[in-house]
Amino acid sequence: MAAPTVAEYMVKEVVSVTPEMTVREVVDKMIGSTFHGFPIQERGYLLGFVTAKELLKVADRQDESIRSVMKNGTICCKPNMTIDDATRVLFRYGLRNLPVVDDNRKLVGIISNIDIVRSQIERSRPEKVSNVKSFMEAQNGIRMKVITQDVPTELARPTQKEVYRDELIGRQYELKRGLSEPLIVIKRNYGYLIVDGHHRVMAAKGLGMRTFRAVVLVPNDMNVPLGLEKTADRWGLHSLDDVKIIEG
Repeated sequence: MAAPTVAEYMVKEVVSVTPEMTVREVVDKMIGSTFHGFPIQERGYLLGFVTAKELLKVADRQDESIRSVMKNGTICCKPNMTIDDATRVLFRYGLRNLPVVDDNRKLVGIISNIDIVRSQIERSRPEKVSNVKSFMEAQNGIRMKVITQDVPTELARPTQKEVYRDELIGRQYELKRGLSEPLIVIKRNYGYLIVDGHHRVMAAKGLGMRTFRAVVLVPNDMNVPLGLEKTADRWGLHSLDDVKIIEG
């Protein structure tokens, strides 16, 4: 299997600034965003990168242009660089973001620490899905195909009767930043039976999210009763409203 590359995980819609903007304008733009720095580009070409820390150093030069205070050049990478190599660059130099440029040094994206974490989450998922699929097939005497899709939250049926409040807070933090691993569910005639990810889906529900990303196991026979359904029946679990939130 080919190693994942920066191109697969970088953000392509890059928020940047131009060298003619004033220090004040860039500070205002940063305050109004969730970013800690911006690539500096001119006519699409990357010139440098400005951080909040660097802006603090020139706080007394508010009306000067970024061009007059910026450092020329910055550490960057190419789209075909592997995620592992990009990770080494980010951590070696203590960076939060790494601009991505093409062979002509045109800015084509940006990759951050969060994108790196997301790539690691996604790389660990296939083995877990494979293990769950094999177990469910052996336990229930069925075959399953695997698809990935957005699933309506209201159609999720739990198989776990309790979740911890403090863990929900952590899961909501992850969801807001796109770091949450997709759930694993089984397609049923009435909706989707949750196999893995109760805290994640309850966190999504708490945030008012109507759908969540899930790996869906689709049985070749939808009418075969599953052991997990018997557990849900025994505990009276029919919707997410039946799950209790307890103090951890």
